[in-house]
Amino acid sequence: MAPLTGKLVSKTKIVSSGDVFHELWSSTPHHVTNISPEKIQGCDLHEGEFGKAGSIICWRYVHEGKKKVAKQVIETIDEENKSITFKMLEGDLMELYKSFIISIHVDTKGEDNLVTWTVDYEKLHEDVEDPNSLMEFYIHLTKDIESHHLQ
Repeated sequence: MAPLTGKLVSKTKIVSSGDVFHELWSSTPHHVTNISPEKIQGCDLHEGEFGKAGSIICWRYVHEGKKKVAKQVIETIDEENKSITFKMLEGDLMELYKSFIISIHVDTKGEDNLVTWTVDYEKLHEDVEDPNSLMEFYIHLTKDIESHHLQ
């Protein structure tokens, strides 16, 4: 029997400012819609305020050619370590996963900035695939943001 829990980690080097990248996700995630509109159609605040843990946001995005929705709570924002964690509450992914947590960490040491996406998940059943294509989506989104900030 395949394990139902899993973890995917991806590291992407960026040359644009890691501080700006972290600030985008932690304080102004709704700006991602302007940066990568073909992937992210909307980011709506449902409760709380952008930049505050405990706030609830709803994303409208396109993954594998299909329009999807993800309602998440911002679990933690760590300004010192430049990390943010989103926990999935509702949406398309919850039809496949019992739990789905996304963490974004930006490491800014010297000239190199490293963006690390971590996805911790528990599948509803063993036939559910690991979210590899979603990790690819996050990597491409990182590159879109990087290109935007380098313009």
